[in-house]
Amino acid sequence: MAANEQTHDPGWERAAELAAPVAEAGARPIELGHGEIRVGTASWTDPTMTAKGVFYPEGASSAEDRLRYYASRFSVVEVDATYYALPQEQMSRRWVERTPDGFRFDIKAHALMTGQPTETKRLPKAIREALPEEVAAKARIYARDLPGELQEEVWSSFRTAILPLSDSGRLGAVFLQFPRWVFPSHEAREQIREARRRLDGLQIAVEFRHNSWWNEKNAERTMRFLEDNKIPYVAVDEPQGFKSSVPPVAAVTSPDLAVFRFHGRNAETWEAKNITPAERFRYLYDEDELADWVPQIRRASQGAAQTHVLMNNCFSNYGTTNAAQIANLLHEIEVARAGSS
Repeated sequence: MAANEQTHDPGWERAAELAAPVAEAGARPIELGHGEIRVGTASWTDPTMTAKGVFYPEGASSAEDRLRYYASRFSVVEVDATYYALPQEQMSRRWVERTPDGFRFDIKAHALMTGQPTETKRLPKAIREALPEEVAAKARIYARDLPGELQEEVWSSFRTAILPLSDSGRLGAVFLQFPRWVFPSHEAREQIREARRRLDGLQIAVEFRHNSWWNEKNAERTMRFLEDNKIPYVAVDEPQGFKSSVPPVAAVTSPDLAVFRFHGRNAETWEAKNITPAERFRYLYDEDELADWVPQIRRASQGAAQTHVLMNNCFSNYGTTNAAQIANLLHEIEVARAGSS
């Protein structure tokens, strides 16, 4: 990225200058097609984002202040902390109190819910104490390590904790992000159906991390499976050319929801080891790159009641800047459409 550093990693001051003219563009949903488009970021608490002067105004130093301010600028946010630690109902209730009616939270499923490992010490005390001794001694465990009743407890605990969001109309979807070792198969498709059953009526959306779901052999079957089950697909923009790269397929597979997540295009850090998520996704899109996605987002809004556009390039204010920019591009279409009707 060195040759394009001035454009794609210019620092927070330059990103703030770019955001200033469009700062309020993401504050309300955008009406295009038959539904609403909500724009936001995949974090509101990353240390590089909460640093003084970067995004939050002077005095917004508490968790409550920051969420209230964020919710005045954007209408949706993705919660990633729930991937690492099971959520708590009390926290969901606080989020409801700190956000306006109509705000949406997209909640990432816990690692154990999608076949990925978790740190044993981060599990709730009641689950840790119920683990078999040989499992409790491990630093990291998988769902398969748990007795059946504890597997059910993970799902039940997660669902109960986010019910305040659902009951208040603030739950967007539970994001089920399946790891790179989950390939297209009958077993994987059953795993997705089982996840929906265990979440008992809550909206889900699925993101794949292996490109074979969309290769020539499997793409049609993947699309048919998602459409037949009305499961929203999470379209991604990310560096291409790696074994881990998933193609940018803008598939609308549910009439309820379409999701777009932008990971940045920093090829140098995409598969780097031992770096923070903020460094991995350290990339500021330019307006042409964002504009390329606008027709696909608009098309999605014609087929889904809700469309969520989430910037996961969560370094500093890069995500919030790009979220405001793409919201502004979509608003321009909304205004032009209203003027011609």
